[in-house]
Parts: sequence; C-alpha cells; structure tokens
Amino acid sequence: MEWRGRRGSRNVEDRRRMGAGGAGSIGIVGMLAVLAFGYFFGVDISPLVGQMDSGSTQTGELSEADQQYGEFSSVVLADTEEVWGQILPEQAGRDYTVPTLVLFRGAVQSACGGASAAMGPFYCPGDQRLYLDTQFFDVMSQRMNAGGDFAAAYVIAHEVGHHVQNQLGILGEVTKMRQRASEADSNALSVLTELQADCFAGIWAREASEQFGSVQEGDLEEAQNAARAVGDDVIQSSAGRTPMPDSFTHGSAEQRQEWLMRGFRTGQLDQCNSFGEAGL
Repeated sequence: MEWRGRRGSRNVEDRRRMGAGGAGSIGIVGMLAVLAFGYFFGVDISPLVGQMDSGSTQTGELSEADQQYGEFSSVVLADTEEVWGQILPEQAGRDYTVPTLVLFRGAVQSACGGASAAMGPFYCPGDQRLYLDTQFFDVMSQRMNAGGDFAAAYVIAHEVGHHVQNQLGILGEVTKMRQRASEADSNALSVLTELQADCFAGIWAREASEQFGSVQEGDLEEAQNAARAVGDDVIQSSAGRTPMPDSFTHGSAEQRQEWLMRGFRTGQLDQCNSFGEAGL
C-alpha cells in the first residue's frame, strides 16, 4: 500500500505517551462493561493472545515504529474521510461527519467506558471515536499471521464502517433489538453488524484503489487474510477451543471474507444489507 508522503488526517488524538496510567483505572465493573461492549463493536482477540504486553508503563518519546504506525493510521483515516464524504451523500443522501481516531497504549477511557488493549480496536458511538492500540498491528503480524500495511488498513476501515453504521442509525436500532433478544439472537445480530462493517470496509478498499491508486498487488489478499484471521472460528480454534457457531459474535472467517469482497466488488451500500438478507 502506497501511503508514505500522503496527506494525513487532522482528526487523530494520540494518547500513547500517556501509557495506561493516563487512562485511569478500569476496575472490575469497567472491565466487565468493556468485555460486553468490545465483543460487539471491536475485534475480541483476548481468547487468542491473552493480555497484550502493551508497554503500559512506558511514557515519553515514541519509537520510530510507533511514529510510523501513527502516520500510517492518519493517512488511512484521511482516505476514509474522502471516500465516505463522497459516498454517503451520493448513495444515502446525507452528509458524512468524520470520526476521531484515538491512538492509545495499554488501556483507555472512552464515552463507552474503559477498554483494555486485549479487546482489540473498537468504535464508541457515544463519542464517535475509533480506539486503537497500535500494538495490535504487531499482534496481527506476529500472532495472527495477518501482517501487511493493507491488512492494518482493513482494521481501521472496518471500525470506520461501524461509524458509518452509526451515521445511518443502524447501530442504535441494533442495540434496541439486542436488548429484547435471546442470547443466541443477540449474537446473531452482532454477527450481522460486523459483516456489514466488513462490507463497508470493502467499499473503502475499492474506492482507495480507484481514487488514490494506493492499492498495490497483493494488498487485497492481505485484507482478506486479515478478515479470515479475525473470524470467530479461527480465533476459537487458535485458542484451542472447538468453534461454537451459536457463540459467534463477529462471523466466521468465510463470512468475513465474503462480505469484505462483496463491498469491494460492488461499491454499493445497498449491497451490504446483511440484515435484509437475514430477513430482518
């Protein structure tokens, strides 16, 4: 992916110099809250990697790798701003309000409560912010066999996909439905939410290729590999567990790859209606 030397977004809040201490103590209640929240909106990697060694006691200057991760994330966010700033008015008849990307280390506080890095990246509709511990990119590469710039870009684009869902009123409706649903039905609704966000990430990938020429040979394969790596069945299997479809909250590897590619092939919001295809 060609990203160096390109425009970055101004909507990035870097809290990584604060360490986990700057996030405040999460506590037992906060941890339970983020486990429930993050498992819906984020990429729950805790069964696979346990507690990430986030270097939470480190403060001060960022390493060169940290700085590159920050610059990279800023460029990807800028691309999503341009893409969705065009697509949402054209295809949905509404303006796009840009989100803020918060980079953190170890733990963080949001309008949705406290979060641990082990929960993976997540989106908080309460403050319209994406939260990312950039060490997750290392986890993807070293522990999930899903390295590469475009794999990392897919992760950001997926969380932006949740922001698009929030802009369209989808997240609010799903939350209401889940409050009335059984555990199995609630999990199924969560899966549909995640698959649609994957589809929206595919739309971004298509537009990034056409508008910016930033997609290189092999990039799409990296994104597909990342989608596979965060499938519930792959994560459960990698943790030594038997995959249990009723417990899936993000979708299988096959589903996640399928919906990512649907967005990439069509570039259309109406082709990402995972809820409609499920009869909802």
